[in-house]
Amino acid sequence: MTVHFIGAGPGAADLITVRGRDLLARCPVCLYAGSIVPKEMLAYCGPDTKLVNTAPMSLDEIEAEYAAAHQAGQDVARLHSGDLSVWSAVAEQIRRLEKLGIPYTLTPGVPSFAAAAAALGRELTIPEVAQSLVLTRISGRASPMPEKEKLAAFGATGTTLAIHLAIHAIDRVVEELTPLYGEDCPVAIVFHASWPDERIVRGTLATIAGQLAADPIERTAIIFVGPSLAEEEFRESSLYDAYYQRRFRGRDSL
Repeated sequence: MTVHFIGAGPGAADLITVRGRDLLARCPVCLYAGSIVPKEMLAYCGPDTKLVNTAPMSLDEIEAEYAAAHQAGQDVARLHSGDLSVWSAVAEQIRRLEKLGIPYTLTPGVPSFAAAAAALGRELTIPEVAQSLVLTRISGRASPMPEKEKLAAFGATGTTLAIHLAIHAIDRVVEELTPLYGEDCPVAIVFHASWPDERIVRGTLATIAGQLAADPIERTAIIFVGPSLAEEEFRESSLYDAYYQRRFRGRDSL
C-alpha cells in the first residue's frame, strides 16, 4: 500500500500530468482538497473509487484515512492543487506517514504561477531585465513569514515577484513595494488561472489597488510585480543566435 501525493495543477482538468491521471485511475481511494480541486478532475478516478473530500477535515482525520487504507491494503491518491513543492501542506502529512511506516510518492503538478504566466502570454525572465523569479507570500492566519523573508526584502532585489495568497492585502503589497519599484512598475493579477472564470487585471503599483476596489477579487489569485511584465524593447538572447556556439546541438541535429 502506498499514498500517492499528486499535484493537480492550477485548475483545468487537462493540466494534470499523465502520471497523476493514471494514479487517479488505479487507486481505490482518493483524498482530494474539495475547496480548490475542480470536480471534473475526479472523473479520472475509477467508478468504484472511494472519494473523500478533505476540505472540512483536520490533519488527525486525514491521518486516520491513511491508516485505514493502509490496514486494508489500498493505495491512496492524495490530490492537492497546484504543485506539491510549495504551500501544499504535504510536509506534515509525510512526517505522519513516516511515523506510521506508510510508504508514499510525490507526483509534481503544473504550478499556478506557470499557468498564470501562460494566461498573461508572458515569459517572466527577460534578457538583461529580469533573470530571477521570487515565489513568495505574506503572513497569514495559517502561517507567519520568517523574519528574513519579508516582502520588502525580496522587493529590494528588483526582480519579478509572484506573490501568492495576498490578494486580500493588495494595499499592503503596494505600500511595501512602491518605494522599491516605483509607482509606474507594472503589476498583473491573475485570478483562477486556467479555470473557466479566469480573470486578468493589469495595472501599475499606482493604479492596481484602485482597480481592485472598483471590481474586487477576493481569493485564489497571484500578484505579479516587476518590470519584466511590460518590457518590449529587450535584447534577444544568444540561445538561437546564428553564431552562438552550442555544446550539445549541431546544425544537423534533430
